[in-house]
Amino acid sequence: MANQSQFRLLGQRRFLPFYLTQFSGAFNDNLYKNALLLLITFSAGGLFGLSVNVVVNLAAFLFILPFFLFSGIAGQIADQYEKARIIRLVKLAEIAIMALAAIGLWIGQYELLLVLLFLMGTQSTFFGPVKYAILPQVLAEDELVGGNGLVGMGTFVAILLGTIAAGLLMGFETAARLTAVAVLVMAVLGYLAARQVPPTPHQPARLAISLRPVRETLHLMAIAAERRRVLLAVLTISWFWFLGAAYLTQFPNFARTNLQGDETVVTLLLAMFTIGISVGSMLCERLTKHRISLVPVPWGALGLTLLGVDLYFAVPAEPITSTWLTLLTDPVYLRVLLDLVGIGVCGGLFIVPLYAFIQHETPIHKRARIIAALNVINALFMVVSALTGILVLGILELSIPGFFLLLSILNALVWLVVWHLRRVDRARVVDN
Repeated sequence: MANQSQFRLLGQRRFLPFYLTQFSGAFNDNLYKNALLLLITFSAGGLFGLSVNVVVNLAAFLFILPFFLFSGIAGQIADQYEKARIIRLVKLAEIAIMALAAIGLWIGQYELLLVLLFLMGTQSTFFGPVKYAILPQVLAEDELVGGNGLVGMGTFVAILLGTIAAGLLMGFETAARLTAVAVLVMAVLGYLAARQVPPTPHQPARLAISLRPVRETLHLMAIAAERRRVLLAVLTISWFWFLGAAYLTQFPNFARTNLQGDETVVTLLLAMFTIGISVGSMLCERLTKHRISLVPVPWGALGLTLLGVDLYFAVPAEPITSTWLTLLTDPVYLRVLLDLVGIGVCGGLFIVPLYAFIQHETPIHKRARIIAALNVINALFMVVSALTGILVLGILELSIPGFFLLLSILNALVWLVVWHLRRVDRARVVDN
């Protein structure tokens, strides 16, 4: 198997239906979330007597809150029950949620749509532990890095396409109704794909499912801390989500303020960043030679720092009015674009081997709960990322390129952690 490409997995039933299921879910989440934010911003105005800015931030909070509340329960369920069945039930729930969302979009009931955003976050919370815990059960060990690479690529491409689709739909007079049809159709397609996911080998973890959200979330942290190497890998992945969220959040204002760009520049920045992560994710299998290895991770971390520093110096001091074509043809702007592509590539090299490492190093009866713990810490790091952006950019009044430089310097400290983790992993391989 070792000389075969990871793309052959897309032709096999043990992987393709799952891949399409997770792709459709990521696409639909971002289509619905971004369409709702655009509708609130440009059509609804403030809700509940609140300003648009407050409502937009409230919407982001409502989507991420379920990860803190329900990840503990989701991890228990994913460890206790057969995973293909859970996937089908979660996607069935998505159809119900999106049917209500379609009604809300059709009649313009935005308060209902915000509540449903919380339910979409809940549905994603229950899908998350299954998404990564199922891979070691359907893939051979020498396929695990490649399979994770495909899932990573698919997730980021789906996020990008969902975001772009939401923007395109807003160009129509009947944007809300078109969105209503689109999210419901995508939910149905996702469920149809989920029905084709074959049953997985299953050994119940003999858990008594607890419905105490806060207690179970805290218990997840204890489970994740049982193995120091796994905990370091979890924290390192969460740092990438901190970094990635910081970049993605600032792209619109960065394009407008520092590049004097229009909306096409924002889309190009998102597209190039996503393409970079996809390329990096795909390279991991070749660089690790189909083995569970952390070899690419320190190099990815080093690249994130060096290219982030170069990005700071690449941003023009006196920008000219730009479009997507300017970024592709003007050498000054092209350097900015290439830095962002490179940062994306290094991000893919950074996280894909870490996901495979966590899956390989955790016992099957605890794997989903550790993935659930990872999701909680990811969510926490993304919230802290947003708060850091507010502090650094809003209160300390640092420029956006200066903020990117600060992140790159902090990432150098993370590089030291992953270099240590790589040395530990190399010692483990030698011992075996």
